Amino acid sequence: MTLSPDELARYARHIVLHEIGGPGQQRLKASRILVVGAGGLGSPALLYLAAAGVGTLGVVDDDTVSLSNLQRQVLHATDEIGRPKTESAARALHRLNPHVAVETHPLRLDAGTAASLVPAWDLVLDGSDNFATRYLVNAACVAAARPLLSAAMSQWEGQLSLFDPARGGPCYQCLFPEPPAPELTPSCAQAGVIGALPGVMGAMMALEAIKLVTRAGTPLRSALLVYDALHAETRRIRTAARPGCPVCGGRGREGVPRP
Repeated sequence: MTLSPDELARYARHIVLHEIGGPGQQRLKASRILVVGAGGLGSPALLYLAAAGVGTLGVVDDDTVSLSNLQRQVLHATDEIGRPKTESAARALHRLNPHVAVETHPLRLDAGTAASLVPAWDLVLDGSDNFATRYLVNAACVAAARPLLSAAMSQWEGQLSLFDPARGGPCYQCLFPEPPAPELTPSCAQAGVIGALPGVMGAMMALEAIKLVTRAGTPLRSALLVYDALHAETRRIRTAARPGCPVCGGRGREGVPRP
């Protein structure tokens, strides 16, 4: 897949990186990445993926833009209040980069829609805000052998990992066999979240996606990255497949070549 003169100029700072170069930029242009959630995490992830030149972005969200979103959901603007987030996202991404195709899915995922949607994409980013959706997306990605980048956050802390049993490592349910009690995981509306934290975590999601597509560096497979914004600390926790996992069967293996 060739790059136009305009694209060569737009992505010049990528192309001069020897880890990406022209071949890596062409892989980005050929890639299809689905982002679940156009909120706090999805907003920066989508913006940076569009800026990076991902060929086709999919956006899944059934919500509308509200005033309380705008403290952290930088994809949307005040004049978009009341409009579907998928529409607001598509407009913002087209303004940023007209070379990127955007497919919108204004729906809430269930087992059926997740299973039918995920196989059409090369990589899935989950920025949803509830455990039910995270488990659905994980199961669909495992069934379709698609890598899943999943992030979560609350108050001052965020976490991120790559779940990809087909190529080594655990799935999401290996790490989190059951959802925690609701009182242990209050929503952002209940517990609060510092506005810039989703920007940090969403940008990390985009960065890990770009690395995976271009085959640059070391992906976050078999590792959970935890970021404590209040104390400016990061931790990297090694993870492993869980024997008997009902979703992936604990079949994640080390040393499997990357796609």
